[in-house]
Amino acid sequence: MLPFSQFDQHGRLQHLITLEGLSGEQIRELLERAQRFLRRPGERPARGHALEGITVGNIFTEPSTRTRSSFELAARRLGADVINLEIMLSSRVKGESVLDTIYTLQAMAVDVFVIRDSEPGVGQFVAEHVQPHVSVLSAGEAHLSHPTQGLLDALTILQFKGGFRDLVVAVVGDVRHSRVARSAYQVFTALGVGELRIVAPPGLMPEPGEMPGAVRFDSLEAGIAHADVVMMLRIQKERMAQAAIPEAHDYFARWGLTRPRLKLARPEAIVMHPGPMNREIEIASDVADGPQSVIRAQVTNGVAVRMAVLELVISNRNLRHALK
Repeated sequence: MLPFSQFDQHGRLQHLITLEGLSGEQIRELLERAQRFLRRPGERPARGHALEGITVGNIFTEPSTRTRSSFELAARRLGADVINLEIMLSSRVKGESVLDTIYTLQAMAVDVFVIRDSEPGVGQFVAEHVQPHVSVLSAGEAHLSHPTQGLLDALTILQFKGGFRDLVVAVVGDVRHSRVARSAYQVFTALGVGELRIVAPPGLMPEPGEMPGAVRFDSLEAGIAHADVVMMLRIQKERMAQAAIPEAHDYFARWGLTRPRLKLARPEAIVMHPGPMNREIEIASDVADGPQSVIRAQVTNGVAVRMAVLELVISNRNLRHALK
């Protein structure tokens, strides 16, 4: 059996489970495609017909209002039919296997599966068993990857900074458990960012061999000094003990991004956060809503990126069909 590949036999993207293995050129092409779907504030959202006759199934086995809504809007704005399946409503609760669910939906002519699962490997497992015309897209896999989040983060930086080569990007918080951080590492490494920093308490740092090339800081102040981009990560309250800071107010006192701390970064630095935010825990409200925050732009860009990915995999599918 051939090893799993996200690309079809012609080298075109069929699945998107991870950004690992995508070249800088392939990522830039996706970002260029996404930019076509961006509109100025107040303008009507971009729409298209690339997914007319296509059915997209969103299968989320853990909650994520933001990502699921973004994928749903992206699909509908391109003309697709959409079905949403949540684990609490699905037959998986009754003991039906993942593949039984997939095969049932495939029999209903679902063409694209968007999957978020807390278990590693589910997206690839499904991609290895779907029919050749079907695509599988990850909407977040365990702590391992969140590829469309990585792409939308890159698009946001491109928007506000114009490039990557000379930038210092600091990813701050619970890096150890963060799929957002891992996809950020993959995308910024592929795009050749000037310096990538991971900034975290020792208990929330990834393993020593992970993220080679990234510069590690266990001090927030040192980690964001002279940074061009400060990306804050959400911390779950149950993880605070691993940071040896069990109380939320203590975590904020030591690791929260405040206006005085932000002044350590470059004056024109931008602030990012994947959401949902824990205000006054990892980020102060006046920073989250302040002039350097691009958090709302990230949300807007998420729809454009997901439109681009959906359009690309369906375009590639149509090309495969035409070559037969």
